Amino acid sequence: MFMNTMKLWAAVCLVLTWAAVLMPVNASACTSIVLKAEDGAEVYGRTMEWGTFDLKSRLVIVPRGCEFTGHTPDGKPGLRWKAKYGVVGLDALEKDFLSDGMNEKGLVLGELYLPGFAEFQAYDPARADVSMGALDLPNYVLTMFASVDEVREGLEKIRVVPIPEPALGGPPPVHFTIVDKSGKAIVVQYLEGELTVFDNHLRVLTNSPSFDWHMTNLRNYINLSAVALPTKKIEDLDFSPVGGGSGLLGIPGDYTPPSRFVRAVAYSQTARKTKDGDETVYEVFRVLDNFNLPVGSAEGANADPNLLKGMRSATLWTTAADTRNLKLYYHTQHNRKVRMVDLKKVDFAPTGKGFQRFPLDREKAQDIEDVTPR
Repeated sequence: MFMNTMKLWAAVCLVLTWAAVLMPVNASACTSIVLKAEDGAEVYGRTMEWGTFDLKSRLVIVPRGCEFTGHTPDGKPGLRWKAKYGVVGLDALEKDFLSDGMNEKGLVLGELYLPGFAEFQAYDPARADVSMGALDLPNYVLTMFASVDEVREGLEKIRVVPIPEPALGGPPPVHFTIVDKSGKAIVVQYLEGELTVFDNHLRVLTNSPSFDWHMTNLRNYINLSAVALPTKKIEDLDFSPVGGGSGLLGIPGDYTPPSRFVRAVAYSQTARKTKDGDETVYEVFRVLDNFNLPVGSAEGANADPNLLKGMRSATLWTTAADTRNLKLYYHTQHNRKVRMVDLKKVDFAPTGKGFQRFPLDREKAQDIEDVTPR
């Protein structure tokens, strides 16, 4: 009887474990890369996937002198700061939270999801004046720092604490990719309640698990190559690949974060050589096209079909940022025409009015040119 009961509980635990693993979650499947041009321009790009959840992102301009106060769990004022640098980025949830952007010094930050692994620092009310929520961090980094080295030093002086976000049902489990105009890149994760900063030499990031796990997993794919496999002789027979691309045979093709991480490394390492930032933007968008998710691909079988209405892709928007030429680009699920903001032409002088906000799409329709002969 005892053994039967133990077997039953073991079976129940196994079912619950797999249920937790396979439980459908929102399509938080972002992918980011960085490509380098021959003239030294570093161009960052990322996709933003949230499936049926409308982030309601807007294009925003943050002037110098903009004042911020970090959020805390008990409502006490958190860290206060005044923006040193102007920023152009995309926000989320119709709130002044940047989720992606570049400042006038060429520092770029992307906020991506890390469900199941992100765990922020414990909140100490006595240290409220150096605390902020995870959604405050992009605003802080982009408005206060000019380089990755400055960010690394600055993060040691603050505490990022869990702040529930009503729209998400709890503290957002996010992590961050940060790149400067020199091409230096880091991944910032809060794991087991501690700040963890990884050097990101490959300049790629997706989602869970933690960054070091992805780097270990990458060793399973060191055979991948852009070069086609050679003909192999077996007995008296010659076997050659049936087509191009055989060097990438075995690359994982699903949408999970580990598979996307491997593909992002493979595609960015085999990207076309480009002469300058303008040309590299083309290549960044081409590579990221491989990571667009179709509607319904990650919401799970129980997703409300009504929420899918009006959605054209689980990839809500895609950005690129030329850190040398200070140009931010994007396109959306509704209109794949690439739009650009030239930060060198933006007046970031203090206005006292805070964020300037603009819709990503004037119309949620594809910009199609009619070239029918008249």
